[in-house]
Amino acid sequence: MVIKALARQVTDTSAIYHGDSVEVLAGLPDESVHYSIYSPPFASLYTYSNSERDLGNCRSREEFFEHYRFIAKELYRLLKPGRLLSFHCMNLPSTKERDGFIGIFDFRGELIKAHQETGLIFHSEVLIWKDPVTAMQRTKAIGLLYKQLRKDSCLSRQGIPDYLVTMRKPGENPERVTKTHDGFPVGKWQNYASPCWMDINPSDTLQRESAREEADERHICPLQLQVIERGIELWTNPGDVVLSPFAGIGSEGYVAVKNRRRFVGVELKESYYKQACANLIEAERAGQDSLFAQEVPA
Repeated sequence: MVIKALARQVTDTSAIYHGDSVEVLAGLPDESVHYSIYSPPFASLYTYSNSERDLGNCRSREEFFEHYRFIAKELYRLLKPGRLLSFHCMNLPSTKERDGFIGIFDFRGELIKAHQETGLIFHSEVLIWKDPVTAMQRTKAIGLLYKQLRKDSCLSRQGIPDYLVTMRKPGENPERVTKTHDGFPVGKWQNYASPCWMDINPSDTLQRESAREEADERHICPLQLQVIERGIELWTNPGDVVLSPFAGIGSEGYVAVKNRRRFVGVELKESYYKQACANLIEAERAGQDSLFAQEVPA
């Protein structure tokens, strides 16, 4: 696999770009990706860096999706026919200060629409349970506060779950992904096929403290490794190319390399990029075989 852009080959099975996804993805070859899994910036809910190129720094949700559609278009081009793309997201709380009202913005639905506009098919989704008590303690959201029940419970609401939404590119899959009974028993499939995953450990993430910088305004967490593992295990073969356009500290790449897949990632923030490189090297040390057919230019 030859990538016609500047990249660092971190290990024999992974390469990562330090740059803007909009620009980097445009330089990758057509239909070169078997599967993409990632967690996009949650509009302006979190501040990831102080870069003007950071999608998390958009002035409005409309501006966020204007930029995100460039990435969605490239992801469609990069995917092989019949293969899948999964994004992790949540719906976003609206606030009186920012939006003029207290409610919920359908961020998940708008992401789905953005990908449908490129031609992808809405394939599946799974709801990932989150503890509302933990969310209340972290966000102090009025709707989750117990004392709100005594004031006016019409402002009380349920917690906001995470989702793993999966889109499919039309066409016949030229490299089918098949499972055996020994490798994928019925009980395991029934768990994966459930529309609600209740067993995801929210703490099962890569350590990220070394990637924090003073310009970070809010604490955010990487995608849980169990979620990534399920997507990669279910929808890829060993040796497949897995892409993350928002690689962060390398969670998707870490899981991909450990499971004998190849990985290509893009990360804008330098401290996250450096930590991702270290995490990919650690994953390779876990004993993975070399799967890159060709070298990635340094």
